[in-house]
Amino acid sequence: MKKITIIASFTIFLMGSSCNKFVDYNPHEDYQITSADYFKLPSDYQSLVIGTYSPLQWLWADPVIGDIASDNSVTGGENATDEVGLQQIDDYTIVSNNSYLTESWKDCYEGINRANYLQENKGKLNFTGKEALYGQVYFLRAYYYFELVKLFGDVPLFTDHRLTVSDSKKYQRAPKADVYKQIETDLTNAIAVLPVTNTEKGRVTKYAAQALLGKVYLYENKFDASAAMLENVISNGAFSLVPNFGDIFLQAGENGSESVFEIQYSNGSPFYDWTNPGRGQGNLGVQVCGIRNLTGSSPYASGWSTNLPTQDLAKAFTTGDKRKDVTILDIEAYKTANPGLNITYQVAPYKNTGLYNQKYLPRKGETSGQVELNYLNNNRTIRYADVLLMAAEANNRASSPNDTKALSYINKVRQRAFGDANHNLTGTGATLTQAIWAERRLELAMEGDRFFDLVRTGQAATKITGFKTGRNEVFPIPQQEIDISGLNQNPGY
Repeated sequence: MKKITIIASFTIFLMGSSCNKFVDYNPHEDYQITSADYFKLPSDYQSLVIGTYSPLQWLWADPVIGDIASDNSVTGGENATDEVGLQQIDDYTIVSNNSYLTESWKDCYEGINRANYLQENKGKLNFTGKEALYGQVYFLRAYYYFELVKLFGDVPLFTDHRLTVSDSKKYQRAPKADVYKQIETDLTNAIAVLPVTNTEKGRVTKYAAQALLGKVYLYENKFDASAAMLENVISNGAFSLVPNFGDIFLQAGENGSESVFEIQYSNGSPFYDWTNPGRGQGNLGVQVCGIRNLTGSSPYASGWSTNLPTQDLAKAFTTGDKRKDVTILDIEAYKTANPGLNITYQVAPYKNTGLYNQKYLPRKGETSGQVELNYLNNNRTIRYADVLLMAAEANNRASSPNDTKALSYINKVRQRAFGDANHNLTGTGATLTQAIWAERRLELAMEGDRFFDLVRTGQAATKITGFKTGRNEVFPIPQQEIDISGLNQNPGY
């Protein structure tokens, strides 16, 4: 099997309650079966765990937000009212009813509810492989909480049960430190029981949990712990950098030697629901960034001209860096260089930069059914290159810095980028720290890390136009949670 198949409609998770605290339930998702009828066979647990993966797919916009909120890209689109939620994030006019942030909140808590439902019923049946299966559950819950804490800071924390109507206003926002502590606990528990490999692509492994925990430690400035954890992923020899950077983002490059964890998408179950367009198995983020009204014989398909790389990002690449042309498509230059393709397109009407997100551009033949909703492109969520750069930073910023090791890791990434060792770095200390941060931008551009890297390293105010220190490190708590649950709002919103 190529990848784990996600069950998009999973009725058992949503029994009876119409509670809309943290999670906005749809009527068609109400329970049809109760836990008394379920949890009788190992296959019941397997199905429920697969359902716990589903909200990962719904979070397609989180990587988009991570670049649009930074200096890497602009929203673009047809006009100022196209994708209003993203325009607000781009312009730093963010309000508490922002549709994209509200959706991320709901989706993460939906995933947490599903993980907690499995936790509630863990003791009902013993079977071979149960602990490893629950390792996946703990990883997923940690992932959802990590997304929440990155976006919103302090958030409600609960782990032992699903939310019910009686829980309304019971849970207030837990301090960010407590949320991180729970994330660490879940990932530590996952690491103890997960296998190092899995034949079904997309399933979590021990190395994915170690990589995520190393990233969590980095966000907490626990550099010694981060370096030690990430070393587990590097030293095992299970991963390697793909020689040709561009191959990573092709269909053939999915779940390759550089993939530590990918969110799986598929075009095998065509989705047609425009009332909830991000809830299918396809990656809507691909359609979003395509070239508007594109025609001709190029391999690319048309899209909505959103999430456009900035000229500032383009200028950050130096001569000879092969990552630039893989990351950014200059459509006019491409058209001029390929006259035989007979390319025509509509210039992005709003905030046009002339540049497009090459890593996730829609390609012909990679969708089905309702074309816009069903692109099969996986999100490359944790790559080995990311692990190397995180380990480089952690070693460089450790209590006893190891700049020799840090340099070895960053230079592996740069040697792939330039195809030689002539561009290796030699700096140490604070100079190397800055170089690592700059390298992360180039290597991971348009993959959703930039905003969060700038915030955690204290660079956001100097790099992002409109960013206000003390306010924009986090986004506003969705207004419906303020109204329904009585949560306190983040400062400045």
